[in-house]
Amino acid sequence: MFIEEDQLAEAAEESSTSILDGAIKTAQTSRTLKIMTFSNILFEKKNSIAYVTVNRPKVLHALNMATMEELRAAFHDIKNDAGVRVVILTGAGEKAFIAGADIGELAKHDAVSGKEYTHRGQSVLNLIENLGKPVIACINGFALGGGCEIAMACTMRLASDSAKLGQPEVKLGIIPGYGGTQRLPRLVGKGIAMQLLLTGEMITAEEAHRIGLVNEVVAAAELIPRAEAIAQKIIANAPLAVQYTMEAVNKGLEMTLAEGLYLEAVLFGAACATEDKNEGTSAFLDKRPAQFKGK
Repeated sequence: MFIEEDQLAEAAEESSTSILDGAIKTAQTSRTLKIMTFSNILFEKKNSIAYVTVNRPKVLHALNMATMEELRAAFHDIKNDAGVRVVILTGAGEKAFIAGADIGELAKHDAVSGKEYTHRGQSVLNLIENLGKPVIACINGFALGGGCEIAMACTMRLASDSAKLGQPEVKLGIIPGYGGTQRLPRLVGKGIAMQLLLTGEMITAEEAHRIGLVNEVVAAAELIPRAEAIAQKIIANAPLAVQYTMEAVNKGLEMTLAEGLYLEAVLFGAACATEDKNEGTSAFLDKRPAQFKGK
């Protein structure tokens, strides 16, 4: 969940801000563009895509609870906005996606407050993972601790060729707390996950791709364009079918095969009852593009 590597320690000098600082300051809307302004993230909606950018450059976008609460507010807004079909999550600039936690804030916790702290953070990542809309993490630099955990909660992960990923919590005498011990082995297998978790070592984007932690590695300049290209392919598909597919995969991984197959059958039946299914099959037979409505 936490921490920057030693060369990032100076980033922890910025003191954490209050949760109130993370409140939404302004909102601007138009037919094709919507921008909401926060203190620690940038939030923009355009062409059915929501762009969420963590923006604390002085500390390489280290996470404090104020930032987590802003992420919660942004993703709740996205969840309730039918006009948004896909989310792109990244960090501002080229140095970091999210370099870890706010060490000054972390150092203050005891057993009781630490447990509450992780529960609050886990609930934000659960919201991202089960949003019902694909979230593409664009890892444009350091993704350590909580940054790697947030990336793992996303639907898919793209990395720039200079990205570094890792879970170095053991170097601070703690363990991951935002799902690192649970999502990492599900993505890369127990043995490799144990090696990364117990050594705390960083790995390159290429190694992350080799072990299945990231989907693709691209040049930094191509990171957002590649995510947008994937997003447009998803947007062309039926919204409810996309949502049901994600639910089948996410929930099915927590079930036995028999239970997962039953869930798939239930969701397949639900999809068959939608207007989009009628439109999709009719469009295929008529040899024309489908016009899905998410109904």
